[in-house]
Amino acid sequence: MDSLLYSFEKLEVWNEAKKLVVEVYHLLDKFPKIENYALCDQIRRAIVSVPSNIAEGSGRKSLKEQIHFIEIAYGSLMEAYNQLLIAVDLAYIDTESLMAIKPTIDSVARMLNGLRNSFTRKLLSH
Repeated sequence: MDSLLYSFEKLEVWNEAKKLVVEVYHLLDKFPKIENYALCDQIRRAIVSVPSNIAEGSGRKSLKEQIHFIEIAYGSLMEAYNQLLIAVDLAYIDTESLMAIKPTIDSVARMLNGLRNSFTRKLLSH
């Protein structure tokens, strides 16, 4: 791997969100095959969107655009969590499995909020 790191690769929130993607993909292995192109696909797209939007936002020049992508990442995180709650209701995964990754979800949510607040303060101070 090249020794050059892009700015998003240095962000703890991006690294944590990427780790969450792997955890969620492992959970999806427990879903029935019939859901592969339905709920699984929705969850995959939502959870991958979290680190993807963090990365995309980091490439934007304006703070306003960076905030926008952080907000999209947060929305995707909430979408994925909601879909995982539905998966519990459908008995595709058990509550314990979801609760095992909930701390990572909570951590990413807190970091995204913190980053958004930091960018907003910078934006307002200019």
